Amino acid sequence: MMQNHPDNRTYYDDFSAGYERERSRGYHAMLDELESSLVEPYCGNARILEAGCGTGLILERLAPLASQAVGVDLSQGMLRKARARGLQVMQGSILQLPFSNDAFDVTYSFKVLAHIESIADAMRELLRVTRPGGHVIAEFYNAWSLRYLAKQVAGPQKISDGRTEADIYTRWDSPRRVKEYVPNDAELISLHGVRVVTPFAALHRFPVLDRVLLQAERWAVSSRLRWSGGFLVLIMRKR
Repeated sequence: MMQNHPDNRTYYDDFSAGYERERSRGYHAMLDELESSLVEPYCGNARILEAGCGTGLILERLAPLASQAVGVDLSQGMLRKARARGLQVMQGSILQLPFSNDAFDVTYSFKVLAHIESIADAMRELLRVTRPGGHVIAEFYNAWSLRYLAKQVAGPQKISDGRTEADIYTRWDSPRRVKEYVPNDAELISLHGVRVVTPFAALHRFPVLDRVLLQAERWAVSSRLRWSGGFLVLIMRKR
């Protein structure tokens, strides 16, 4: 039941202290690279918004390509680290973004929508702040993936003292289901998979195997195997 979970802001404030631990290499660095690569083709001279920017790891990669790069996040703990990177960020909710209609050419969100119950409202809000002809890039957790099975076996992982992943609402969707989340005033351009061939994140701790898996994951993002990715990324164009 949702009432048993603390609000997302408190969860991510607690998470912020150790969020970047080991995120500069291995598995998490691979995820950042693959996710960034899906946004990069749309960033040239564009106004971009990351909804749920966290500490700014992905926004920092993309900002040099854009004419304007803005991040928004619920957590002040996360935002402090993003500001320390020199990024333009502000506090806000993906359900009520603090921007006018059509403010951005590209709006994207990674690892956030799976924690939003009112997904239709969130998708409409992402689309609202994107101009007609602009792109929305949205990531979901895939119920048809090895990652989902691994999570079921391992159970909720610790994210801080006194907090685990069980302390936040999380939804897992099938590829068929995520396509249904595309609003009527948008068209689906493509669907991609992230973390397709990695069975266990810990395998990326081994340097040689990490490089092999990274190359395989780069290939798999848009391959026929993408449907089994731990993360599913929709690319949409606003009509």
